[in-house]
Amino acid sequence: MNLAPANVWKHFYALTQIPHPSGQMKEITEFIVNFGKSLGLDTRKDEGGNVLISKPATPGLEILQTVILQSHLDMVPQANSSTNFDFSKDAVDAYIDGGWVKAKDTTLGADNGIGMAAMMAVLEDNTLQHGPIEALFTYDEETGMYGALDIRPNFISGTVMLNLDTEEFGELCVGCAGGVDLNISFQYKDDMNIPKGDIAVKISLTGVKGGHSGIDIHLQRVNANKLMFRFLKEAVQDYGARLTSIDGGSLRNAIPREAFAVVTIPEDDCEGFFELVSDYQDLFIEEYRNIETGIHFTAEQVELPKMLIPEEIQDDLINAVEGCQNGVVSFLTDFPGVVETSSNLAIVKSSEGRIDVKILVRSSSETKKAAVCSSLESIFSLAGAKVEFENAYPGWDPNIDSPLLSVMQSIYKNKYGIDAKVKVIHAGLECGIILSNVPGLDIVSFGPTIKFPHSPDEKVEIASVQKFWDYLTTTLKHIPLRKSIGTIE
Repeated sequence: MNLAPANVWKHFYALTQIPHPSGQMKEITEFIVNFGKSLGLDTRKDEGGNVLISKPATPGLEILQTVILQSHLDMVPQANSSTNFDFSKDAVDAYIDGGWVKAKDTTLGADNGIGMAAMMAVLEDNTLQHGPIEALFTYDEETGMYGALDIRPNFISGTVMLNLDTEEFGELCVGCAGGVDLNISFQYKDDMNIPKGDIAVKISLTGVKGGHSGIDIHLQRVNANKLMFRFLKEAVQDYGARLTSIDGGSLRNAIPREAFAVVTIPEDDCEGFFELVSDYQDLFIEEYRNIETGIHFTAEQVELPKMLIPEEIQDDLINAVEGCQNGVVSFLTDFPGVVETSSNLAIVKSSEGRIDVKILVRSSSETKKAAVCSSLESIFSLAGAKVEFENAYPGWDPNIDSPLLSVMQSIYKNKYGIDAKVKVIHAGLECGIILSNVPGLDIVSFGPTIKFPHSPDEKVEIASVQKFWDYLTTTLKHIPLRKSIGTIE
């Protein structure tokens, strides 16, 4: 890629060539460790898989506080159903489209690859002016923030931190939501009694945008699971449909883009059933006409399965999914337009004798997060499911009196002539977790402009990467002094 700044894009391209979906961190971790060692810098890895590369201060700037640059190692693996892309072994096919870099049919990995690339460029460039630097590459953020949860105070010594995982240039993030996973399961013995004269039909909902379940949740995009079960309820009630399998969504922190179900119906009702599918497609297109442009809701006859989901389990599942909260629950009063609490019905998937449902609840309020979790637990427990909570992580409380924030606001105003926007975001950043493990850190998060992360439409704005780099390197020269809030002019 012939793009500027060349050093950042060089490293980003190298990262796209290394498979590093969440849960597959070995190769990318070794790559970063070897990179640090190749520069002759102190490079360490902790028990949680996090990598820390330390770079000494530019002579004369040792008086600045040690700054931690932080990004996560993994990327979200999402691909269009039309491609056979294998995230475990295939390199991302990145390309330039006007003023953006995108990937062919998959997520790009700019979240958080651009942040990592910028850190690598800082470590490599000996012409930059900066105080002591610790480059922290955290392990497996997207699936549970596992690396951040394992950070211990003795692993890092920095006192200020720049998280490079915010996705709108010109915004300085000082707070974020916490979250918790709900793992819900129905267990049963398969029903072998398929009614005589039934046929099997596969129903597919595809073509919706999906996106990040935090920063895109307020856009009211289609949740493929919710729409599929809305249809299934009527199909069961009016056409005697019996559910044999369900497969909706793939990641806990992505709004589900696709859902597939196989049902059996009496052959005599085939024509009416297919008309119902067509009617629902028209209905969905009409309801979401100003939000979604590619909804496809289709049906095709398939081979008859060997077993069914028991009718009682089927009905309980449909009613619970239909009734569960999804999307925005509340907004922050102190930051108008910012989501406070949300729920994402991320995954509904059947396997032999089991159905798994996964929901991610986010909130800036611990009490409201608990309230939504309790509500969801109640509805699924009433449906006979087992409900477990996992991967709870704290939010990041805003600190508008941050000395680091003050410095960065001043730099932005001087460089661009306008004020940076100080934001609290609904996405889950690692900042709150790291801060809970290393109290006292002064943290600000920022980054280039990335659109549609966690979906195959992900793209990063080329011009914003140059601005991001300029802003980052300027900030490194003006980190607050040790035991002072002054800056170097």
